[in-house]
Amino acid sequence: MNISERIRAVNRPERVIQYGEGNFLRAFADWMIDIVNEKTDFNGNVIMIQPLEKGLADAVNAQNGLYTTVLRGVQDGRSFEKSRAITSVSRCINPYTRFDEYFELAENPEIRFIISNTTEAGIAYDPADRFEDRPQRSFPGKVTAFLYRRFEYFRGASDRALTLIPCELIDRNGDALKEIVKRYAREWKLAEDFIDWLDDCDFCNSLVDRVVPGFPHGEAEALWKKLDYTDNLLDMAEPFHLWVIETTADYRQELPFEKAGLNVVWTDDMSFYRTRKVRILNGAHTMTAPAAFLCGLTTVEECCGDPLISAYMKKGIFEEIIPSMDGNEDELLQYARDVLERFANPYIRHLLISITLNSISKFKTRNLPSLKAYAQKTGRLPPVLTFSFAALITFYNGKLVNGEMTGTRTGAGGAQEAYPIQDNEEELKRFAALYEENGADGADHARAIAHAALSSTEWWGEDLSAVIPGLEDAITAHLEGIGKNGIRAELEKVTA
Repeated sequence: MNISERIRAVNRPERVIQYGEGNFLRAFADWMIDIVNEKTDFNGNVIMIQPLEKGLADAVNAQNGLYTTVLRGVQDGRSFEKSRAITSVSRCINPYTRFDEYFELAENPEIRFIISNTTEAGIAYDPADRFEDRPQRSFPGKVTAFLYRRFEYFRGASDRALTLIPCELIDRNGDALKEIVKRYAREWKLAEDFIDWLDDCDFCNSLVDRVVPGFPHGEAEALWKKLDYTDNLLDMAEPFHLWVIETTADYRQELPFEKAGLNVVWTDDMSFYRTRKVRILNGAHTMTAPAAFLCGLTTVEECCGDPLISAYMKKGIFEEIIPSMDGNEDELLQYARDVLERFANPYIRHLLISITLNSISKFKTRNLPSLKAYAQKTGRLPPVLTFSFAALITFYNGKLVNGEMTGTRTGAGGAQEAYPIQDNEEELKRFAALYEENGADGADHARAIAHAALSSTEWWGEDLSAVIPGLEDAITAHLEGIGKNGIRAELEKVTA
């Protein structure tokens, strides 16, 4: 039996347009709106817009917008699993095949919000977009044309302006979207009154936090049996969720997430929440992944079960990252405890090698601010973060052939294993040259590698060997220790 034969779709006014029909929004925003419908008088559905030519519109409509979220993880030290049939989605439109139906949504007075998740690359300007396109290729281009249609239909009425809450994982996503929309409006020579009306629309910055593995390949049959129906859009997620929305307006009555008991924060300044996530959650990933991977581990969950790596993570988070930060210490500590519980989730296979993607830019954004702030506050180098820097440099030691770099590690069974080092080609070329020019091993090699890596202004925007006292000596010592005794032995010294 299919879900649409077992669960009844609920007809509600369509109040939210959503660009994106993928796993994340279905297990995040749509899941939340479903709970809001149940627990408050919101009474509104989501209409999805497929942002690309190929997508899930047909699959969504085949199930009348219905699907199931299954939350799995660890809460308060105990395994947690809960399923929910989602009825908050009315339909999904592919604007490439049903453009008129899509554009008519601009004339619906009930529509109040636009939500989006079109990947990090989605909020980008495309010079090929034209106003006459049906539809435009880019997401911001589509939004510009859609908003202009609404502006024309309601004759510029300020009370028909929309609130946009993009969820793409870029810094200040609302500001970025508004900037591109206004750029299109000017280049397409749309009415000046429309450009002014865009200021009546609220382009909110937002921060989203939930791990969504998506469709449970390999487990679907067992879950369907447990649910007693088939669901081709089954969506897995962890229990934890957080949505921080930055705006000066008050939408708490109109979109009553908090009233429904959801972890949604409305704020006029999201900087604390962004810094907290980047430095603690993302920072712990980047701090741990290269070292743990070189120790033979494969997933984040394995890190939590390995006594040495677990101690390393906890020391880095609680004794270095949090002390380097400003803000409410109790909130930082609770968030860190939640993060470690999430890392231990046995239902999410988060590969360390995936986390190492583009580690140079990640370290600069996620870990370097904590390292520098700790050193400035205490006058000492943070041992774990400093070692993580050396582990990162070690991880990037590989052979570059035809634009692809490969390193070698000792696997869990003791055998040598090749692994991919994934970054943009320029970074890989710099590291290949760095190792080629500075010898194979020994103390002179370690000093030369440490100096070359730390002094690279192309990577860090400054010469770290000059601006952080003692860092070059510490990195050199770690590189020597890793070369002589192996990375796990050096880790034991750091966590002692």
